Amino acid sequence: MSAYLAGLPAFLTYFVTGLACYGLFIFIYTLLTPHTESRLIREGNLAAIVAFLGALLGFSLPLASAAAHSVSLIDYALWALIGIIVQVIAFYIANFTMKDLHGKITNGDIAAGIWGGGIALVIGILNAACMTY
Repeated sequence: MSAYLAGLPAFLTYFVTGLACYGLFIFIYTLLTPHTESRLIREGNLAAIVAFLGALLGFSLPLASAAAHSVSLIDYALWALIGIIVQVIAFYIANFTMKDLHGKITNGDIAAGIWGGGIALVIGILNAACMTY
């Protein structure tokens, strides 16, 4: 039975590191956005929910790719940081391509939320594919 669980320590290490990366991503993302995601989400703002989930999914894909393709925990963490940087760039692309994106999200404009989340997801898919080295 112990042979079946031989990979458990590595799994737990990568999993906990991934959770920490999510925490760092959420901290940085919410720091950069002019609106308060947690408040808007608690208030039921669907635009904020869609935009934030798109950003989380956009980060999840490269994070998963980094976990699957990394050769060490340090390699994984470095590629996760690259994933965060790329998602920050996606945030600025979405913000640049739609006038007053964050004002629209704050006001509950679903199209703005889909646009912001969609850009994050599209960039995340490309980022994840590029991490297959």
